[in-house]
Amino acid sequence: MTSDRRTLLADAALDVLADEGMRGLTHRAVDRKAAMPPGTTSAYFRTRAALLTGLVTRLVQRDQAELHAMAGELAPLRTAEELVEGMAALTRQRLTGEGRLRSLARYACTVESVRDPELREILVPRENPGREAVRLFLAAHGVTDVESRTRTLLTCVDGLVFDRLVSGGEVRREALEGLVAAALRQDPGR
Repeated sequence: MTSDRRTLLADAALDVLADEGMRGLTHRAVDRKAAMPPGTTSAYFRTRAALLTGLVTRLVQRDQAELHAMAGELAPLRTAEELVEGMAALTRQRLTGEGRLRSLARYACTVESVRDPELREILVPRENPGREAVRLFLAAHGVTDVESRTRTLLTCVDGLVFDRLVSGGEVRREALEGLVAAALRQDPGR
């Protein structure tokens, strides 16, 4: 039961952070969001640092589950169009509904991790089938610096999601097509 309650509280903390920002993330606010008696959150996460660590750990678990599920639905990527379509699906998921709330929480935690090495370590990008699919696609298309291009491509997609969270709207397909074309471009010196 302890594990279930910690998970419930971490999920509630994610929602509080997404709705109210870092300043609104308090033990009391999490108790309210989780519909728990006052003091419950502080019994499981004694300090704000412990609450943030629990929240970020849960965020990464949920992100990884999402990426594994999405990759399980996709066939191996063969064309640039298929890669663009997969990235478009990911950006839509990250900008709507529950995915949007996690995106808001993720960016708030990322900024907080600048001053907190423990959070930064938890937030380090993890290997997942989606990242691997991009890496395999780029390698199959003759990209020589696959690791660097994969990281750059996915970081740019993340930047587009951040921009749309702040500005509103969707990530334009043309932007994704341009990123994929740039990732596939051969170095002129080779």
